[in-house]
Amino acid sequence: MGALEGKVVLVTGTSKGGIGTAIAERFAAEGARIAMAARDEDGLRAALARVEAAGSTGAIFRCDLALDDGGRDTLVARAEDALGPIDVLVNNSAAGGYKPFTAWTLDELRRMQEVNVWAPWILAQHTVTSLRARGEGGAIINVSSASARIPEGPYFLDTAPSRTGAAYGGTKAMLNRMTISLAHEVMADGIAANTLEPHAAAATPPLVASNWLDDDYFEPLDTLAEAALALATADARVCTGRIFSSLELLVERGAPVHDVGGTNLLDGWQPADLPRRMAKMRALQARVS
Repeated sequence: MGALEGKVVLVTGTSKGGIGTAIAERFAAEGARIAMAARDEDGLRAALARVEAAGSTGAIFRCDLALDDGGRDTLVARAEDALGPIDVLVNNSAAGGYKPFTAWTLDELRRMQEVNVWAPWILAQHTVTSLRARGEGGAIINVSSASARIPEGPYFLDTAPSRTGAAYGGTKAMLNRMTISLAHEVMADGIAANTLEPHAAAATPPLVASNWLDDDYFEPLDTLAEAALALATADARVCTGRIFSSLELLVERGAPVHDVGGTNLLDGWQPADLPRRMAKMRALQARVS
């Protein structure tokens, strides 16, 4: 049996072939039924095809998480009607961008806050209510970002997150903070709550195509999906209330790292390989701008 056999997982932000899609496919390969939410129906259908190719089933839900009437208030209920009670919630959707502090409009800031903070909060509230009613435990994984870390300075590294990350990094910092208190509240219920962030940059199709970063600064989507699986299956009594980077978590876990299909080991990205790769990422950090 797969590690998530018989479980139902809700993943947001699954229409662009990025982190959310990779997590959905990896979890499906472990037997989970996957509810997927995003704004782009064509992208959702493509993600559903990957879930089915991995040997599982799922359902898709068009949803604009930035809007009160965009479907977020009913998303958990609709997903449970379609697939059964949710065991794992992955809040992956994000609105982002880097630009000068004075260049942001209030409407842009509000939308970012709605997607990155209030939508995860609402979905977690509804999921926790469902999990508590069943008394079977579960997991909440909030996908965060290294941009949430407070830049050290002066003198600051000349990076985009340090220089122009006030808006995006600020929302992700709040996501981290709320996750820690949530973990405290639900620990007695057997529910784990953690945040997961790419160690440096996730190799999403748009970011790779931008040629903005050195190839050695990327990690594959497979490692993020494997790290998410580790959090979805961890013992909630001991693995909760933490802010994890994907590669550090995989080193700590020390278990084999698979591709998103769950069948092959990921060459060059096993726990023994990761300290060397992380050191290279740190060496490149000052060149990112």
